[in-house]
Amino acid sequence: MKLPELNLGGLRARLPIIQGGMGIGISLSRLASAVANEGGIGIISGVQIGFRDPAFRKDPVKANCKAIGEEIAKARKLSPSGIIGMNFMSIDSHYAEYVREAVRHGIDLIISGAGLPLALPKLVKGTKTRILPIVSSARACRLVLTSWLKKDSRIPDGVVVEGPKAGGHLGFKLDALRDGTCQRLEDALQEVVAYVRKFEAEQKVKIPVIAAGGVLNHDDIVKMLELGADGVQMGTAFVATEECDAADGFKQAYIDAKPGDARIILSPTGFAARAVNTDFARQAYDKGGIPVAHCFGCMPALCHPDKTPYCLSNALFQAANGQGGLVFCGARVDEIHEVTTVPKLMHKLAGLPA
Repeated sequence: MKLPELNLGGLRARLPIIQGGMGIGISLSRLASAVANEGGIGIISGVQIGFRDPAFRKDPVKANCKAIGEEIAKARKLSPSGIIGMNFMSIDSHYAEYVREAVRHGIDLIISGAGLPLALPKLVKGTKTRILPIVSSARACRLVLTSWLKKDSRIPDGVVVEGPKAGGHLGFKLDALRDGTCQRLEDALQEVVAYVRKFEAEQKVKIPVIAAGGVLNHDDIVKMLELGADGVQMGTAFVATEECDAADGFKQAYIDAKPGDARIILSPTGFAARAVNTDFARQAYDKGGIPVAHCFGCMPALCHPDKTPYCLSNALFQAANGQGGLVFCGARVDEIHEVTTVPKLMHKLAGLPA
C-alpha cells in the first residue's frame, strides 16, 4: 500500500509518520531532523532537555529553556524544509514556560500528553504553531476538544490516540496494564475516529487522527490507516537507529531485550509507565529503591524526594548517557534486533521494495 501524506493544519508531510517524542535526551535535533528529511515529522522531546548543560543542576529551568532554542535551531539547520515539532508533558510544573519558549523559536507543532493539555491553546494563541493532544480514549478526546472549543475557540490540528503498548508514561491504570484489561489501541482508535468525524461535521473542520502505541512496521501502519487513522506515531522503532540521540548503551538495551523484558512500573509521577527490566528497574522496584541525592523540583506536586523510590530525572539522565538508569520502551521492544539508519527504516515503513 502506498502511504498517503499527512496534513496537520496545512503542514504537509509526505509520509503519515510522526516520530514520537522520547525523553530524556532520546529524541533531540539529530533524530528529529533525520525523520523530517525522509518525509516524516520529527519530534524533539522537551522533557528536561537541558540536562547536559553544566548549569542544569543549579538552574534546570533556565538550562531547559536555553536547550529548547538550541535544539530547534540545530534541527532547522539539519532539515531546513522538514517539519519539526516538540513534545511536552502537561504535568511539568514549568509546562507553560517551556511551551512558550518553543513557540518563540518558531516550532512547527507541539504534541502534549501526560494528563490532559487543557491549557495548550492559550500558550500558542496568535502563533502558527500547530497543537495536538494525546488521548487514550474517546472520552478523553471529547473532554479536550469540547474544552478547547468552549474556552479558547480552538480546534486541534490533530489528535494522537495512544494505546497501552506505548513506551514511557501511559494514560492507563497500573492494574489494568498489568492484567491486560486495557482497551486495545484498535478499539480506542475506532471510537475516537467516530467521535472526531461527528465533531468535524458539526464544526465543519478536519482533524487528523494519529494512532500510537505498538506500531512498529509497515503492516502495522496499513492496519491503522484501514481502521480510520490518518497517520501513526512511532517511538520504539526509531531508538535503534544511528541518528537517535541516545547513547549506544541505551540502544543496546533495546537490542538485548527479550520477550517479557518490557516491564510495567509505577513512575514517581504517579503514572503507569513501561520500561526495560534492567538492573536499575529491579533495584528501584524489587530491592528497596535508590535514595535521591538531589531533587530537581520538576514535579513537586507529584514527586516527593523523601518518598519516591528513585529520582526519575536522574534515572533518565543516566539512561540517555548509556550509564544504566531507567530505559523506557514500547511493548514490542523485543522485536528490535539491530541498529539501522533512519533512511533505511523510513524506506521500510513506507513499504518500498528493498
